[in-house]
Amino acid sequence: MRIKLQIFGILTILCVSWAGMQAQVSPSTGSNTGGPESSSTVGKDARFGQLMNQQTGSLQFFGKVAMAAGRLPWDPIPVVVTCGDKARYNTVADAKGAFYIVPPPRSSELSPEKKDLSHAAPSELVGCSVTAVVDGFASTRLTIANRTIEDDPSIGTIMLSRDERAGGSSVSSTTDSAPPDALKEFEKAHNDDLEKHFDSARHHLEKAVSIDAKFAEAWYHLGQVDQQGNPQEALNAYRKAVAADPNYIPPYEPIAELSALQKNWQAVADATNQALKLNPAGSPQIWYFNAVGNLNLGNRAQAETSAQTSLSMDPSHRAPNTEQLLAVIMAGRGEYAGALEHLRHCLTYLPPGPNVDVVKQQIAQLEKVVPPPAK
Repeated sequence: MRIKLQIFGILTILCVSWAGMQAQVSPSTGSNTGGPESSSTVGKDARFGQLMNQQTGSLQFFGKVAMAAGRLPWDPIPVVVTCGDKARYNTVADAKGAFYIVPPPRSSELSPEKKDLSHAAPSELVGCSVTAVVDGFASTRLTIANRTIEDDPSIGTIMLSRDERAGGSSVSSTTDSAPPDALKEFEKAHNDDLEKHFDSARHHLEKAVSIDAKFAEAWYHLGQVDQQGNPQEALNAYRKAVAADPNYIPPYEPIAELSALQKNWQAVADATNQALKLNPAGSPQIWYFNAVGNLNLGNRAQAETSAQTSLSMDPSHRAPNTEQLLAVIMAGRGEYAGALEHLRHCLTYLPPGPNVDVVKQQIAQLEKVVPPPAK
């Protein structure tokens, strides 16, 4: 007997609220959709206070990311805790560079008897290293040395400096060459963005690109402002950013996301392949969209490899649909028990929302054909 998990529900959920790794209420992603990403800690509107209130005795840490020269990128900066050669925790720095390493929820609201073992508690990270991940930049490395709850929870400042050997970057060379008037409009837009004056930010970004049509970063952030309300205009802006500077990496992910919404799977694969060419390490989101594109193009082996890569570098599930995608792939070749295990694990970390309903429906499908464990 063969069954087929429905992938359309996953694709709908995954696309509606992602833009450049963000899932925050900001012009970068538009309004909060209420999906699985809406309660994440991504971005400058991250609910750090809410998460800190969940602290119930385990150690917690915080630090800062700073630039050796220049300004921080607009987008939230990924921060990764690595133990040995394995990513054990990932988070992001907010608009001022602050990041927090906090305990995961003790259990899922949906499965209180289960715990997500892939998300390490801060107390398990002593001795591990912490780096920031920004394309085109080298990061200094901090070590978590705090051993008791009485130690200073601050682990210090991560410094980022330009890596001239990198193939691509999160900062465009067109910014350095932009006319002063365009740069002034760009900075005004940045300030408006921080203050959540989104209409004003759009106005200044439109002025910036009218002054300099090759201003890639301005086109990219204009796309972020437009993405929720006018996705086609956003896609056009992202494409203009790439045309202005093909080595500027940030637009490729939202191009993949919006192309997925349009079911233009070749465009999804092309955008993510180019991003990976510029930065072979990739990010959880880039590898995830690469998996989605390849799966829908019939490249199942590549899709599975990309999904596994995304999951391995994302212990905190910042790309929360990856295990669902792996379950779809496994069920497609008849490995129902493995698919069911992935889906049940999803319930240890997914917050309530439409994605949970999809997962429960898929679990119900698989439980009809997978024998219960022997008692």
